[in-house]
Amino acid sequence: MLLAFCGLTTFAMAETTTESYPTLKHRVVTNGFWDNWFIDLGATHLSFFSSQEHGSEYHKKNPFWPGRRSWGAELSVGKWATPVFGMRAKVQGGWGTQVNFQSWDDPYVKGGNPTFHQINFGLQPMINLTNLFAGYKPRVWNIILYGGAGAMVNLGRTADEYDDATYWSPLLTVGVLNTFNITKRLHLNLDVYGNMGDTNLDGNTKQKSKPRVFGTRDLQLGISAGLGVNLGKVGWDNAPDMDAILANHKAQLDALNASLAGLEAENAALKNKLANQKPAKEVVKTISEFKSTSASVFFNLNKWDIASKKDLIDVQELAQYAKDNGKKVVVTGYADSKTGNASWNQTLSERRADTVKKAIMDMGVKEEDIEVSGQGGVDIVSPYPYNRRVTVSLK
Repeated sequence: MLLAFCGLTTFAMAETTTESYPTLKHRVVTNGFWDNWFIDLGATHLSFFSSQEHGSEYHKKNPFWPGRRSWGAELSVGKWATPVFGMRAKVQGGWGTQVNFQSWDDPYVKGGNPTFHQINFGLQPMINLTNLFAGYKPRVWNIILYGGAGAMVNLGRTADEYDDATYWSPLLTVGVLNTFNITKRLHLNLDVYGNMGDTNLDGNTKQKSKPRVFGTRDLQLGISAGLGVNLGKVGWDNAPDMDAILANHKAQLDALNASLAGLEAENAALKNKLANQKPAKEVVKTISEFKSTSASVFFNLNKWDIASKKDLIDVQELAQYAKDNGKKVVVTGYADSKTGNASWNQTLSERRADTVKKAIMDMGVKEEDIEVSGQGGVDIVSPYPYNRRVTVSLK
């Protein structure tokens, strides 16, 4: 178990990240060796359910109630290797009373029940059930299941008739620990557990009036409460969702490519326009030419901010003509149908159209002279990122 404890703490060595990435619910970046240690100190109350008590007069009258109870203290030191798995070393000390031999007419014990001092220690692997089933996140209440093995030691008895000063027994423990976080560093513990040891731990080895009950074990049921301190770095960073990150990067790359293609197309159009430009005195655009002219404004994926202000150059020319000639401007928004659902694409196309409408109003066109509509997701332009646009034309 000690080797297992070392293994849990040494495999948990990796760099953490604080980047604002999409994360996975059930995966975390493992911690360093000195992170997520804890020390717990508490008081405990034990109830004895020993095999010896089954023969006492008290137990015959109270079969479902322990005949002996005692108080003690406990100290635990441990570490969480992951949000789910951890290990702790626990030491528990207290005192107890031996079985009431007077009820068995034991001539070797006089004056009531002698007492003895007991120490339990062991290693206990732990499983955080809350993080296992609900995924890791900082929370107030955690439910932890644990079990372990160790030793129970009887340090001595007050009855002079029992000359064996110490006696030890193997120990098995299982329990449920509840932790309640007060701050990042402090937490309260409420622990319900059971111990099982040898039947002779509390002094029945020298019993004269009743024979030893072979094959039986002493049981102790306990409850403890205490305060704990977290040491080192507390908590874990959630592991990044690489699939989501790569998909987001690809979408951003597609948007950049679409913007670049739009700039290249604009550059080619400007070159062609310059090559075929007539002298200024001969440049005359008729109303029919403007009616057949439209301008496009492009947008990035899932955005309704204009990607490049250069797209507004042609829009400015149309807006100026509309003001000079009393014409209406038609603004139509689109989204690409290959990304997003129909409802979101409709909203996105309307928001893009509203953005261009506001830009045209800033150019001096009255709001009542602008007709706006959103067409949702479409696939009418190739490549498909070019569908993330708004067209502007005259009516």
